[in-house]
Amino acid sequence: MVTAMRVVADRERCCSAGRCVDTAADLFDQEEEDGRVVVLADRVPAGREEDAREAVELCPSRALRVEDDAADPGEGR
Repeated sequence: MVTAMRVVADRERCCSAGRCVDTAADLFDQEEEDGRVVVLADRVPAGREEDAREAVELCPSRALRVEDDAADPGEGR
């Protein structure tokens, strides 16, 4: 069993500051209309966990959170 990290966004809480995008543009984007966060990947790619955690910590509205979930290594076969 492998533990995978994912970032969950509360878009209602997002204040559109963009610090997540500044920290990890490959993991986050912002809606063109209102600037709210968009999480780009279902799971954080290996090696990007530190930047994902930093983005969560820097979010001024606390709209992001990290979740670890157990992934079946045979998943996707």
